[in-house]
Amino acid sequence: MNHINRRGAIKRLSALMAGGVAAPMIVPASVLGANAPSNRIYLGCIGTGGQGTHNERAFLAQEDARVIAVCDVSARRAKEAQQVANQRYDNQDCAVYSDFRELLAREDIDAVTVCTPDHWHGYITIAAAKAGKDIYCEKPLTNTIAEGRAVVQAVERYGRVLQTGSHERSGANARYAAEVVRNGRIGALRRMIVNLPCTQGHHLAVLKDQGPHPLTTPPAELDFDRWLGPMPRVDYTEKRYRSWRFIMDYGGGEMSDRGAHVIDLAQLGQGSDDTVPVELDARGEQPQSPLFDAFFNFHFKCRYANGVEMIGTSEEPRGVKFEGDDGWIFIHVHGGRLEASAPELLTQKFRPGEVHVGRSPGHHRNFLDCVKKRDAPVASVRIGYHSAVICHLLNISMQLERKIRWDPTLDTIIGDPEAERMLYRPPRAPWRLG
Repeated sequence: MNHINRRGAIKRLSALMAGGVAAPMIVPASVLGANAPSNRIYLGCIGTGGQGTHNERAFLAQEDARVIAVCDVSARRAKEAQQVANQRYDNQDCAVYSDFRELLAREDIDAVTVCTPDHWHGYITIAAAKAGKDIYCEKPLTNTIAEGRAVVQAVERYGRVLQTGSHERSGANARYAAEVVRNGRIGALRRMIVNLPCTQGHHLAVLKDQGPHPLTTPPAELDFDRWLGPMPRVDYTEKRYRSWRFIMDYGGGEMSDRGAHVIDLAQLGQGSDDTVPVELDARGEQPQSPLFDAFFNFHFKCRYANGVEMIGTSEEPRGVKFEGDDGWIFIHVHGGRLEASAPELLTQKFRPGEVHVGRSPGHHRNFLDCVKKRDAPVASVRIGYHSAVICHLLNISMQLERKIRWDPTLDTIIGDPEAERMLYRPPRAPWRLG
């Protein structure tokens, strides 16, 4: 661990997480001597499942990034991620951890990826910010709105760069479509239609689930209690671990999975990254399952303060349609293919003085560039927070079966104490938020 006393480092970091004590800013290894910011950024990957490995490989492909540590509660997954890094560099240098605090205690790591189940995003991100690391955190940024607020505060307090893994907004077509909309090429924007179909095999399996889900001993290579982390202690069942996204304690279902992508593109296209709707009314279907409780087959209606509506359906194809007085443009998710009401909307040129949202060199590349320049990336912490807020408010509306009113200035629900209590989920000891 680069001459760090591992036990003492974890103890110090645990104290910071528990008490919110200000930590001294750690100077990144990459700013020292020959390792100037123009050269190399040293990364640790926390969470090495499917998306975690995808992100690891994306950073391994960048010549100025080097993955030197991986962490997962599954020893098998961690070992596989270690082998990926070692094969890339043709060495045996990548370290393996099961406790993310050990990885964060390393002073030679500049940035981390956080690709765990959603219920861990906020806690690890806050710890990483306190440890002086920049962060690439998967979407949704957090699993509750209270966690999101705490993440924003920590990232800004400790001066960290954070990229939310909403990679669709780095697509050139998505950014072009935003310029079409924001420069009035479809006339005044009236509504955005968000399509979130729930027709894939993993959706249908959950919707049809009737159990049983026998309690078994976790695999020997899995630290299940650490996987649960701040969530309530429960016994192991395989589908709880494998299909966590559709259990509200750990994820928000399709709403905060692909919803976090499509709704994020609606935010980009309208130019509303700094706010959220003021009214949200959603309904959905919960499976008749003893285990899964996330919602499917949505229909929702939101209204922004400027009067623009966002309508949600479970129709095909997945994506977002911007409707204006003079036409429409549709962004497909995933892939970013565009359709429009008229061919000329797909070949627009934008003059100096009009809205230009720029182009991203790629989501991972953009993150590395911003780490070096200390700039805000294309999916910065507040952008990720606001997109996640919308997903969580829609889930709350479906749970309560009523409209939610939101005050963007006070950043809270209006006139509904029961709904307001759902913004926060108390963690299991010893974990604390902030």
